Amino acid sequence: MRAIVFLITAILLTSCATTSPRDAMQADVDQAAAIIERFEAIPEKGIPPAVMRAARGVAILTVTKAGFIGSARGGTGVVVARTEKGWSGPSAIGTGGLGVGFQAGVEITEFVIVLNTPAAVDAFAKQGNVTLGGNLSVAAGPVGRAAEAGVSLQAAVYTYSRSQGLFAGVSLEGTGVGTRDDVNAGYYGRPVTASEILAGKVQEPAGAQKLRAVLSKY
Repeated sequence: MRAIVFLITAILLTSCATTSPRDAMQADVDQAAAIIERFEAIPEKGIPPAVMRAARGVAILTVTKAGFIGSARGGTGVVVARTEKGWSGPSAIGTGGLGVGFQAGVEITEFVIVLNTPAAVDAFAKQGNVTLGGNLSVAAGPVGRAAEAGVSLQAAVYTYSRSQGLFAGVSLEGTGVGTRDDVNAGYYGRPVTASEILAGKVQEPAGAQKLRAVLSKY
């Protein structure tokens, strides 16, 4: 069983090995823009605009979970932060882990993690790995137009998911998310830190403009 689980993990986490870091990052950036648009397409079940307008940052991930007897998950994405001049460029992030129990099949889930406080943004900017629910409170975010009027800050991080067309607030307590420094270096053409990127100190590539445009309405 252990061999199978680790094989699945290797497949999930190295699926982009045949592409350059720059191309892999661009795919994540394009996917992030598409995920935000998909959440916007069904306002009755999506993220309330008030939540996005108040956000200090947003992390967007696509996670694949596969299993047979055991299970493994792996995913990549980007995080951006709000600066005095608008949204920052994207910083590459990733997640992965193992599960137990019989869980046959493959599932792809899109996650939007709304960072509500400066401390939440700092956690992604200054630490190599962030564990949601560790030093930061995390909660399933309010969903849909009905929640718009009553939205209030209840946690440092709000989490949302979309799987098989279903949108929901979801708890990601205990999930670890790490910075992918090598991918950032490939995308920006030189070694850069997540802190520099999220502070708006690094000029974003032209390929990130669509994501910025999608977020600029908030």
